[in-house]
Amino acid sequence: MMKDREDTSLDLTALRHELAGLDQKILELVVMRQDAATRIGQLKDKLVEDPRNYAQEKEVMERAQKASRALGLPESLADELLLLLSRHSLTTQEQQRVEFQGKGDGRRVLVIGGAGRMGLWFARFLNTQGFVVEIADPRESAGEYSHISDWRKASLDQEIIVVACPISTASEILEGLLTRRPPGVILDISSLKSPIRDQLFSLVGAGLQVCSIHPMFGPDTRLLSGQHIIFIKLGAEEASREVRRLFEPTMAELVEMDLEDHDRLIAYVLGLSHALNIAFFTALEESGEAAPRLDRLSSTTFDSQLAVAARVARDNPHLYFEIQSLNEYGGEALSALLDAVERLRSVVRAGDEKAFTLLMEKGLEYLDRRGT
Repeated sequence: MMKDREDTSLDLTALRHELAGLDQKILELVVMRQDAATRIGQLKDKLVEDPRNYAQEKEVMERAQKASRALGLPESLADELLLLLSRHSLTTQEQQRVEFQGKGDGRRVLVIGGAGRMGLWFARFLNTQGFVVEIADPRESAGEYSHISDWRKASLDQEIIVVACPISTASEILEGLLTRRPPGVILDISSLKSPIRDQLFSLVGAGLQVCSIHPMFGPDTRLLSGQHIIFIKLGAEEASREVRRLFEPTMAELVEMDLEDHDRLIAYVLGLSHALNIAFFTALEESGEAAPRLDRLSSTTFDSQLAVAARVARDNPHLYFEIQSLNEYGGEALSALLDAVERLRSVVRAGDEKAFTLLMEKGLEYLDRRGT
């Protein structure tokens, strides 16, 4: 019996060693694939070809599905693996294109608030394009950029000045820029526009070059394919064209929108979704149910919602509070959420299955119209 156990242990060790060797070979193949993707990206740049080819992506996925069936692998495994590898290839190619077609040429950029996560994203993005980046922030910034603690002490003669500050302080900074009248493009990236509406239009009215955008992605984003950047209509067309050129090498979708439309829609796109998740994890935290017990009873829906809520909980609470409290249209979305929860509770308490079913059917109709 002891010898059988020893033999089994030896077999297990050998199999684990074999598995480690296979993992190494897989990773070596991934490196080879990434190298090929890099070379493809370089050729696309020379041919001025769009980095994303949906027909080619479809062919890759169909080829993988066919191979997985022949090999006896689950198609879902092939799909997930190839999608992951394709996304990394696209990220590499997009970064190559940003560097290859960069508009910087040594011109200077000042990022006010550049030590913050989103400010640092823009600093790196513009630096990759060949701009010389300077950061103005009371906090210490990443060491690779020139840094001053107070933007008011900056020369403000840079070609682009990015305002990447909390919404609550952006108005003061924009007013200061109005007084200083810098010659370059002033680029505001605030998540809300109504709190700085007057300052933005005052800058435009004074003849300054101003562009206001809302990047609809977070600071951890590496691939801009499928991501949206909203351009607010301010009337400063030259500034808008200049900023649009910065994103030409990427696969981001650029959307133009009126200021009021933006904040009204953001009240639902960000405000409502944030509030829903905050309410979700608050209800869990205050329920008294221990997390390990809930883990043992988790479902697909619960796990998916928990994953989204966890990302929200880890984000910047100060930014989220500003999005909730400073949006002139925010109360509308919160009231809608409150009304919906109260209607659901009343239907359940009344035992009204017909009304409950109607809520779900109307929700499905709405989601189908969105293509969700």
